Amino acid sequence: MRIKIAQANIHWEAAHAIVGAAVEKAQSMQRRVNVTVVDRGGHLAAFLRMPGAPFHSIDVARDKAYTAVSFGFATSGWAKLMPGFSDGVRIGLGGRKGLAMFGGGVPIEVGGEVIGAVGVSGASESEDEEIALAGLAAIGAGT
Repeated sequence: MRIKIAQANIHWEAAHAIVGAAVEKAQSMQRRVNVTVVDRGGHLAAFLRMPGAPFHSIDVARDKAYTAVSFGFATSGWAKLMPGFSDGVRIGLGGRKGLAMFGGGVPIEVGGEVIGAVGVSGASESEDEEIALAGLAAIGAGT
């Protein structure tokens, strides 16, 4: 039996490239957003706030990234899961601090391993996710 010891984690250079590419995409769409990259443990690796981006979206971008890395799937995926949950679970999840169950958070996956996540907030859900995916494309990562 082979036991895995090492785990990959997002490097600061990659995190920096992601926020840069995401902001460039947002600018091309004429949107002002906040972009957060977290490492595999949910710790801040990079952040960029575009001038004019909503202040409240700073925390929302962080929550989206944290949620995406915590569960290993895009935050837009929660919409498909919610109908299968009981009312109690839906209410309980909705009240969890730091849990964002709407689009804009995407895990950073390299070689089948989640090494971090990016969260974008300030535009619509679908635009936030599109901007986040542009950030991943800059480093050749997928979800």
